[in-house]
This record gives sequence, C-alpha cells and structure tokens, in this order.
Amino acid sequence: MAENGPQPDDQQDPQGGRPKRPPQKGMPPPRMKMSRGVMSWIGFLMIAMMIALVVSQGYTSPKEISIDAFWKDAENGKFDEILVKDDEITGTYAATAQGLPQGVANRRFKVSYNTLGRVPEVEAKIRRTAPGAKVSYQPSSAPLMNMLIGIVPWILVFGFVYFMIFRHLRASAGGAGMLGSFGRSRHRVSNKELTNITFKDVAGVEEAKEEVAELIEFLKHPKKFQRLGGRIPRGVLLVGEPGCGKTLLAKAIAGEADVPFFSISGADFVEMFVGVGASRVRDLFKSAKENSPCIIFLDEIDAVGRRRGAAYSGGGHDEREQTLNAILVEMDGFDTSDQVIVIAATNRDDILDPALTRPGRFDRRVYVPLPDVKGRLEILKVHAKKVKMSPRADLMKMARGTPMFSGAELAAIINEAAIIATMQNKDLIEMDDLEEARDKIRYGRSNKSRTIEEKERLATAYHEAGHAVLQMLLPDGDPLHKVTIIPRGRALGATMSLPEKDRYGYGLKWLRAQMRVLCGGRIAELRHCGDVSSGAAMDIDMATNTARAMVLEWGMSDKLGFVRYSPHENREALIREREYSDDTARLIDEEVRRMIDEAFRDAERIINENWEKVDAVAQALLKHETLDADEVRRLCQGETLNRPTLSGILADENLPPKPTARPVVSRPEPQLPPGGSLPQPGLG
Repeated sequence: MAENGPQPDDQQDPQGGRPKRPPQKGMPPPRMKMSRGVMSWIGFLMIAMMIALVVSQGYTSPKEISIDAFWKDAENGKFDEILVKDDEITGTYAATAQGLPQGVANRRFKVSYNTLGRVPEVEAKIRRTAPGAKVSYQPSSAPLMNMLIGIVPWILVFGFVYFMIFRHLRASAGGAGMLGSFGRSRHRVSNKELTNITFKDVAGVEEAKEEVAELIEFLKHPKKFQRLGGRIPRGVLLVGEPGCGKTLLAKAIAGEADVPFFSISGADFVEMFVGVGASRVRDLFKSAKENSPCIIFLDEIDAVGRRRGAAYSGGGHDEREQTLNAILVEMDGFDTSDQVIVIAATNRDDILDPALTRPGRFDRRVYVPLPDVKGRLEILKVHAKKVKMSPRADLMKMARGTPMFSGAELAAIINEAAIIATMQNKDLIEMDDLEEARDKIRYGRSNKSRTIEEKERLATAYHEAGHAVLQMLLPDGDPLHKVTIIPRGRALGATMSLPEKDRYGYGLKWLRAQMRVLCGGRIAELRHCGDVSSGAAMDIDMATNTARAMVLEWGMSDKLGFVRYSPHENREALIREREYSDDTARLIDEEVRRMIDEAFRDAERIINENWEKVDAVAQALLKHETLDADEVRRLCQGETLNRPTLSGILADENLPPKPTARPVVSRPEPQLPPGGSLPQPGLG
C-alpha cells in the first residue's frame, strides 16, 4: 500500500503544504521572483508620494512681502508668530488679521532681510513694534542644506527609476547589465524523466542506432575507454532528410545514457546585437560543463555553421561568423575528462564550414536515411501502439505502399487515419482509413464539394485517362495505383503511381517512361476536345526539369557526353555564372528540346494506337470518378465495370444527385520529391 506521508527523499513544506522535491541534477535551480503585484503597488505609492510632496510645497510656500509692509503690519498687530533668521524673517499672520496682502492664502509670510551681525537689535525692535506676537530666533541652515532641500524630490524620482527599472533588468539578466539577458543561452534542459524517450521509440534507422551506441557506453562507463587511452568523439553530426528522426535519435541517446540533455536551435544564437550569439555559446558550454556528463544538441546547425567567407558574408565581424568561431573554440577546448558530447543535426551538411566538420570537433558523421520497407514497417508499428488499430489493417501492405516516406510522414499517416476514423464514428482504424490518410499526406485532401461544367469535367477525364493508360502500358514505368478526377489538395485530379521498391537512383529507361506519361494528358485532351488548357502546367514543368537534369547533371546526352554542366549547390554566389560557352548553352537547349519532343511523339503514337482504351477509361471516370489499377487494367482488356455508381444509388433511393466534384487536369505522380525537383542518384 502507498503511504500518505512524504517519501524519504522529499522535503516537507514548513507550512504543512505539499512536499517539495530537491532540484534534480542537471536542472537549473529555481530563481526567486518578487510578485508583480507587490512591485506595482510599491511603484504606485512612491509616485503618489512624489506628487504629494511637490503639490504640498506649492500650496505651503510663504508669501514674500517687503520690509516696509512688514513693519507696517507689525505696528497694526497682524502677526501671530515671527521667526528671525540670519538672512530673512518669516512668520504667520494672526487668524483675526484683516486686510492681508494678496496671495497670502496660508497666513505665512517671508521677508528677505539681512539681520546677520545685528540679530539682537532687530529682535528687540520687533518686540517693541509687535508686542502681541511671539518672537524667536533660529540660525539659518547652511547653503548646502538649502540646495539639498531643493533637489531631494528629484533625487527620489531618479532613485525610483533606477531601482524599479534598471535594477529589475539587472536582476533578470543575472548581473550582466541591462542588455545581459540577450547574452544568456536559451537552451532547454531535460532528462530521462522528462523526455521519456529511448531506443525503443526509434525505429527504421538501425545502422544509425548502432553507430551512436558507443556514445552511450562512454557516458555510462568513461573509465572503460580511458583504460586503453582511447578518446570518445567530441561531436557527432547527424545528417539526413527532414523528418527522418535526427532529433528523436538525439533524445534517445540522452534517455539511454540517463544524462542531462541541453537542446537549442541554431537560430537561437542569432540576434540583432553583434556578439550576442558568441555570448550565448559560451554560456551554453559553461552550463554543460557544470552538469557533465551531459549532451549538447544543436538542431539546424547550418543556421550558424555556414561556410565562412562566401556569398553574403560580411567578413570577420559578421555575427554568424563570430558565433561559429565561438563554437569552434569551445569544442576545441574540451578536456578528455569533460564528458560533454555535442550532437548536431542538419540536412545541409554540404554548406557547413570545413573547420566545423574536421576531426577533433565533429569527428563522426552519422547518416540518417529514409527508411526502407522494413524500417517503415517498424515505424508504423511504433506509432500504431498509441491508437486503436483494427486486426484487419495490414501494416506491411501500407509499408510497401509508402516508398520514400520519412518517419514524420509515417507518423502523420497514423494520426490522420485516427482522425478520419473518429470523424466517421468508427471504433477502430481500418485499412481504408490508412489508405485515405496516405493519399491525404502525399497528395492533399480530397475536395468532393466543387461543381463544374460538364465540358470541363469531360476534358479532365480524358486528360487523366491519357496519363493512366500510358502508366499502364509502359513496361519501364512504375505500376499504376489509382486515377481520380476528384480534386485533392491543389490538384483537381491525379494519376497516382506506386513504385514496387525504394528508388535511390534513376535509370534512363525509367526517366524516358515518366516523360512519356507526363505528355499523355495533354495529347488525350487535345485529341478529344480539340483544345488544350493550362491544366498541363505541372506536367510541362516536371518534364522540363527531368530533361534538364538528364542533360546538365547526369550525363545522359550523347552529344554533350559525360560532363556536368549544372553549378554545384554548395557554391554560393550573388550571381551564379555558367561555366560553359554560348555554343554549349545552345546545344544544351537543343538536347532538352529534343528529349521532350521525342517523348511527346512516342506518347502520341501510343495513345493513337490505344485510343479505345483511353476512351473506355475516360467514360468510366465520368461515372465512378475514381478507378484503381485493377479496374483500369480490366477496361484496357475490353471488360466493363459492374459496380454501381453514386448517381445510380441516389436515383434508386429517389434522392437528388450529389454535386459533381470539380476536377483539374492532373499531374501524374512519378514518385519524385515535392516541388518537381529530382534528387541526385544514390542520395535518396
């Protein structure tokens, strides 16, 4: 049974409240802060006192009169009290005095009259002239005292400003001055209890996990490596495509080693003040050394680790270069006993400064690739444990149907499938939910509520049919997955292909097949409608990019040969200059045009020879809106589809037909990366 009292390692609150745990190792101690309400009331009271002092001085200031008026009023017995000083005479009028000078509201008066050296004589004369008044003598204060009395209100005002503003800023800056808070590192500290992430939560990157396992062994048993004189790598650079799990892998390392985890982004070092980034770097490494053994994780290090002296760099006094120099110095200053390991992540390792990636700083570069089919299955299993999955859901089929998907995209598929199933009031996530989630992640959300004219819908159906038939007939292309004229995302129609395996490079035959598929939509639309539309813009863009990459980067042109003409991506310059002559540029344009024209002629020949198949697929799309690969294959073989249509079901139930979705001329999906760019072969 659990006891109700505090645990042995707890500290009981003296007020009898909840027990307080001592701060954990690696976590910064809490800072005492004064309540904002108390500070506001103190400031309000001080301002009220200043206003009251100034106002009271204005209302109680005495009325200055001439010496003649003073003697006259003294003879008339108008004074109640008279005070003789060395340089003036002050006092008050009696309450019963009549005919007071104008401006005497508080019955006080002052006479500028030098009595120094003859005070007894003046005092005696006053007693004779005003026998009913109380006469006394008071030595005048020193000139310095008079000056202080005049400036005391201003001293109080400036003191209030100093203590309430500047001291508050200093306290928040840790004693580093008003701008000292900018120089403090904005890192976040976590430990195993907070992250709760281990290698069990990381799947699909087994090789990367094995490579970083040595870091965990060093953090747990450092003397084991020191016995033979070995030195653990100072830093590890995680390189990979976005969403592959670099940050998750770094957190898992900290969770397995059970050490503090200092995480910060490269953009957090950059500030508007020069030198702030370097100050934050020093503060980060200082905190890490005080909590060693620990891990420092620098996410998106390319924000500050860019190659120096290139492109828009401002020279040695550039803020980014100062920050980078501070990182280089701190990493080179580690002792072998520091037990501080720096892990950085980036997807642009080609632009990092060579001094940052040399041995001694980031000794090891770990590549985190896109998961293969086995890795995708493991990732789907990890995320499927958090949701209610139907036993009939085939995760292996989903893994085979998601080539070139990253870990983040696979996690999004499970989450989107859970949302889709919830909106349909299902108890479990089924296979069709996973399929819809995959298409939503890769191609966008389907829009079934748009209505269009029948003429435009007909043109779109033939456009998609041209893509689908070519995708089905060309043996070197990817197998057809489905074709639809329902808008999805930005596209109002799509022909989707599904590779049979992961592709890390592109063959010449496959590229030619994809270019012919891209041309099929425009050809079929032109033949049936006698007109063309702007819906083929994405097809033209992808075909042009493919042809230019074949000529400029991959050496697939016989006339240009085994030469790269495209500038390197890591070459930074304000204006990129080509490294070939005008004759070569003209030849490049001719080769690109030749490849596209050749693909267009071949696609036109195939569509003309198989026009009956294109017509059958287009008519089926007009009825059913979406066809899978098996249905397209049956239509190409001359068979008919017997499944009911939506309009037929509504007609049988005597319901009004649902508005037809508005299609758009599609772009076929040859499994290229988003944006239409082609990656380098072998880079994934």
